[in-house]
Amino acid sequence: MEPRNQSNAHAVYNLKLHIVFVTKYRRKTLMPELLAYLETAFAQILTAWRCELLEFGGELDHVHLLVSIHPALDISVLINNLKTASARRARLRFAEHLARFYWKPLFWHRAYFVSSVGGASLETVKAYVERQGTEEHARRKGKAA
Repeated sequence: MEPRNQSNAHAVYNLKLHIVFVTKYRRKTLMPELLAYLETAFAQILTAWRCELLEFGGELDHVHLLVSIHPALDISVLINNLKTASARRARLRFAEHLARFYWKPLFWHRAYFVSSVGGASLETVKAYVERQGTEEHARRKGKAA
């Protein structure tokens, strides 16, 4: 996947997040049909937030999302909405299946994992930032120091 810059009136950006949600009590509830449904649900929810689901995968007790976001986004609010809306949709569509695992209207564990993901490694960006203003950086740009 090539990094794709996006823009709005005041910013050019390329922001990607890796998000992981785990089922409540790590119950193995996510059979293939439910995973396929969640992929569609997450894509729809993210579109409403002006974001994009780039990749999706999961196993019986957790899901991974690779998401492209915009800079005006409050990540914690997005995460909360993704969990709430996807859980509500899944509980409605798969009520009978999920009732075997949860006697309360539960679905996702309250904790989550989120990490920024970039086109360049952390080491590459760190080295680039450290070189700013140095003689070596000026030479690479074709300028005299």
